[in-house]
Amino acid sequence: MIFNKYDVIVVGGGHAGCEAATASANMGNKTLLVTMNMNAMAAMSCNPAVGGIAKGQIVREIDALGGQMGIIADKTMIQFRMLNKSKGPAVWSPRVQSDKFEFSSEWRNVLERTNNLDMWQDHVDSLIIEGDIIKGVHCSMGGDIHSKTVILTNGTFLNGRIFIGEKSFSGGRISESASSGITEQLVTLGFEADRMKTGTPMRIDGRSINFEKLAEQKGDDDVTGFSFLEIDKPKQQRSCHIAYTSKEVHDILRKGFEKSPLFTGRIKGIGPRYCPSIEDKIERFSDKDFHQLFVEPEGRTTIEYYLNGFSSSLPEDIQFEALRHIEGFENAKIFRPGYAIEYDFFPPDQLYHNLETHKIHGLFFAGQINGTTGYEEAAAQGLMAGINAHCFLHDIEPFVLRRDEAYIGVLIDDLITKSVDEPYRMFTSRAEYRILLRQDNADARLTEKGYNIGLATEERYAHYKNKYEKVYELVDYLKSNNISPERINPLLEANGTPSISNKMRLSQILTRPQIKLSDMIMTVDELKTKYDMSIESVRNIIEEAEIMVKYEGYIDKEREVADKLSRLESVKLSPDFDYYSLNSLTIEAREKLTKHKPQTLGQASRISGVSPADISVIAVFLGR
Repeated sequence: MIFNKYDVIVVGGGHAGCEAATASANMGNKTLLVTMNMNAMAAMSCNPAVGGIAKGQIVREIDALGGQMGIIADKTMIQFRMLNKSKGPAVWSPRVQSDKFEFSSEWRNVLERTNNLDMWQDHVDSLIIEGDIIKGVHCSMGGDIHSKTVILTNGTFLNGRIFIGEKSFSGGRISESASSGITEQLVTLGFEADRMKTGTPMRIDGRSINFEKLAEQKGDDDVTGFSFLEIDKPKQQRSCHIAYTSKEVHDILRKGFEKSPLFTGRIKGIGPRYCPSIEDKIERFSDKDFHQLFVEPEGRTTIEYYLNGFSSSLPEDIQFEALRHIEGFENAKIFRPGYAIEYDFFPPDQLYHNLETHKIHGLFFAGQINGTTGYEEAAAQGLMAGINAHCFLHDIEPFVLRRDEAYIGVLIDDLITKSVDEPYRMFTSRAEYRILLRQDNADARLTEKGYNIGLATEERYAHYKNKYEKVYELVDYLKSNNISPERINPLLEANGTPSISNKMRLSQILTRPQIKLSDMIMTVDELKTKYDMSIESVRNIIEEAEIMVKYEGYIDKEREVADKLSRLESVKLSPDFDYYSLNSLTIEAREKLTKHKPQTLGQASRISGVSPADISVIAVFLGR
C-alpha cells in the first residue's frame, strides 16, 4: 500500500484512538488510524459498561462537544441506570451496561463512514522525528508514513506483560500482541516512562450460574441515555445481579498469595486504588469478611458474564476454587481466568494542557499512556487530542476546558498539574464545581464550544438551541406566575408540606424539596396541556428547568466563586518563562514550574509545591 502524507496519524484503536481519529477527520483533516487489530475497535477489555459516578458526566460532555461515545453507548445499551438519584443533581450519573460486541462493531461502522479517515492494520514500532518536530511513524509492514502530527493512544500495549499466577507472557490484551519500540525511542529522547498495572476478572458461562441465589438489579424504567440527540434506544433491558464473597472464599484466595505476582514483586507497576484486584482488597481490608460483586452480562444474547469486583492474577486453580465457593456459583464454568497486565505509561506532567508533549512539537498523548484508567477518561483525552491536533495544524489557539467548564477540564488539569502516582480515575469529589458540572447541562456548557470549533454539527447545535429556548420559557413562566391556595394546596398537603393561605409564585412552591415540577405541571392546566411527559425530550426540558429553579441560589454562588478564581486563568504564561530568574520564588517552585510549564497563572497555582506566595511573586513580576 502506498501512503500519501497525512495531517494526523492516530496510533491505537482503543477508546482514545477512535475518538481522536473521528474528531480530527470530522474537522476536515486527512487522518490515518493505525491499529494492530481492526476487529477490536474500542474493545471493552474490562467491564462491558459505559458511565458511572463522574464518568457518566464525562460521556455526556464528549457527546455535547460532538464526540461519538455517548451515541454508540445509547445504540448498544442493554441496561440503563441513573446512579445517585437519592442525592442532589450535582452527582447524578448515568451508566449503561453495553453489548460489548455491538459496541465495538458500531464503532467500526462509524469509523468506516467517516470522511477524511483511512485505517491501516499494522504495528508502529517507532516515530519519525526531525530535531524536535514529529514527521510521522514507522510501521513494521507499511514502512514510513509521514504526517504533520501524531497522537499516541497505545493503551496497555506498550511493552504489555500479562500475569496469571507464576506464569507471565508478553501481551497488550489476552491473545493480542504487545507493542515495543516506542517507549525505548522516547526515553532516549529524554522522556520519563514508568509502569502501571491493571487487571480483569474471569469470564463465566452464564448457563452455570444459579441466578435464583443472587439479588437481581434491574434497569431504570425511564431510559435517558447519554446523547443529547434523539437516539433510538433498545426497548428491552437485561438485568445485572449482585453476589458476595465470604470468609471461606477469602481463605481460599489467600492460599495463592505466595504465587501472586502482586505479592512476590514480579509486578512492579502501580495498580488502581479504586478498582483493586480481589487479592488487593482482601489484604487491604483484612477486617472485612465479604465484598460485593456485580454479575454483568457481556452482551444482549451471549451467555458470557463478567464478575465485576473479582479481578485477579492468582493461579487459575485458586481463582476457580474460590469462585465455586461464592453462593450461586457452586457449579460455575469459566471461559478464561482473570489476569493482571503491566504496561508502560508516560507521567503526564510532560504534556501541555492541549495534550501535546513538551519535547516534541506535534506529538500528542491520550488515554492510558497518560496514566489514566477507564474507557471514559481515555475517550475524553482522545477527543481533546484530536481537536488540538486540528488546532495545531491550523495555528489556532489550543482548545482547553477550564475546571469550572467540564469534568474533562478537571481530568486534564489534574493530570498535567498534579501528574499521577497511581492510575487516575475520575470522581465527582475531584471537581470543586459539581453543581455547575451536572450531567443534565453538559449540552448547555459545551455544545456551542463544540459547534464553534467545527466539531458539533449544525443539527446538534439547532437541537441544543431549541431545547434551551423551551427550558428558559418554562423557567420564566414559573417565576412570573402565581397560583392560588385552592389549586395548589391539595398537592402540598398530599406531599406533607404546609399549605399556603395566599397566592404564591410557582417558582417559590417548587423550591420546596417535597414538590416535583412534574406534579405541579399536572396541577396547572396551562402547563398540563403544553407538556406531554410521555415524550423523553419534554421530560428532559422539565428536569432541566426544575434544577435551575430549585438550585438557583447554589448555582449562582458557585458561579461567583468560579468567576473569581478564573481570573488567574486569564493570565497567560510563556512555556519558556525563566522561573529561575525570580529569586523570590522558592527553590521547589522554580523546579516544579520549570518542569510543568504551566500555560496560565491558574494552572501554576494548582501545581503541588507552588504556594500562594509564589503565585503572588509571579503576578507582581507580570504587573498583575
